[in-house]
Amino acid sequence: MAQRHAVVIGASVGGLLAARALSDHYERVTVLDRDRLPDRAAPRRGVPQSRHVHALLSSGGAALDALFPGFLDELAAHGVPSGDSQGDHHMYLDGRLMAPAESGLVLHGVTRPLLELLVRARVSVLPGVTVTDGHEATGLAGTGPAGRRPARVTGVRVRERAGRARESVLGADLVVDAAGRGSRAPHWLDALGCPRPAQSAVDAQVVYATRHYRYEPGLLGGRLGTTVVPYPGGPRGGVAVRQEDGLFAVVLVGVFGEEPPADGAGYAAYARSLAAPDVADAVERAEPLGEPARTRYPRGVRRHYERLPAHPAGFLALGDALCSFNPVYGQGMTVAALEADLLGRLLRLAPGPDPDTPDLPRRFFAEAAALVDRPWALAAGSDLAFRPARPRPAPLDRYLARLRAVCAADPAVATRFLRVAHLLDPPSALLTPAVVLRVARGALRASPSRAPR
Repeated sequence: MAQRHAVVIGASVGGLLAARALSDHYERVTVLDRDRLPDRAAPRRGVPQSRHVHALLSSGGAALDALFPGFLDELAAHGVPSGDSQGDHHMYLDGRLMAPAESGLVLHGVTRPLLELLVRARVSVLPGVTVTDGHEATGLAGTGPAGRRPARVTGVRVRERAGRARESVLGADLVVDAAGRGSRAPHWLDALGCPRPAQSAVDAQVVYATRHYRYEPGLLGGRLGTTVVPYPGGPRGGVAVRQEDGLFAVVLVGVFGEEPPADGAGYAAYARSLAAPDVADAVERAEPLGEPARTRYPRGVRRHYERLPAHPAGFLALGDALCSFNPVYGQGMTVAALEADLLGRLLRLAPGPDPDTPDLPRRFFAEAAALVDRPWALAAGSDLAFRPARPRPAPLDRYLARLRAVCAADPAVATRFLRVAHLLDPPSALLTPAVVLRVARGALRASPSRAPR
């Protein structure tokens, strides 16, 4: 019997996690990436986000630990600091400090290159899994729809990036697109005669600049980090967080016309303009280890594969290839881990010995859409608030504004808000009678003033 083969396009975090889920059900799994993958924790060209601050939310950490038992202990062994998201981390919402308390929600101060290196090391030793770098996917092989039969993807067109190697076809029973937000899969499916998925996009107009420093004891009062979330009227934000190897990283954010400078003096001045002094105090005290790296992110994009009238057999997409979020909210890696966990669960539930049932794409895209709905609504709702000509706030918007204000004085409401932000609870958890009552009582006492800028 021929060995069943799955191909994953992209060896970033999402692609590697997909390979882990597939390895339990396919005798061979090949992960393709156009970059030459480093053998140490280092940024790489194909992942421009690797130079910036990342957040591994509590639900994402749990998903990684389920896919790779002991992974969180491995992070700690590599010196990755962690702490409570509410007790060991200051968050400023609408310019107000969220009430500190122990929430049980753990944040990990891990750099993206180290996280990717450790995940790749775990995946590379799995039986039947091969990570192939220096190879670029240039298209999909397969057959188009015919009559009532849907299209079928049967492999990937591949070209080795070194030299002038000719394009070849790598056959596969299943192809998973994890190529990131620059994915070409919709165009490749179009070439097979399949309709492209509809897209939703929300303008973010974000510019952010990350700079690394040498950590000194006492920075941020010894806490793990600080986050200042941009808000209408305060379109500047920032994150400061401790990381492994004695690193301390700061990312400054500007939205809709605000841009953090890339020079040292301008960087410090911009940090001083934030709605809280924590970040600027750290920037002015710590020793910089390089110049700021600046990136633009114009919009969040969601591809609605779940709405296709017929799903091509043998093809899935996840991670940023399915939905790319505004990076300010730190949701991308966590959502990719949850999607990989979903893929593994669906394959385990597949009837019969053949996990690649024709129903797999339909079920995966439908359930992945439901999974993405929550973080997409949170990110898109926050981005839409910055529109200059936005309509008058709806009652729900006004309620959520009051809730954010109450978070400054009521630790229980703040914890509930963070559980939603960490993708552990649905947004409806903010609308239970108990929470609404606490918000109503707290709103009567909450000060309308914000922290000085």
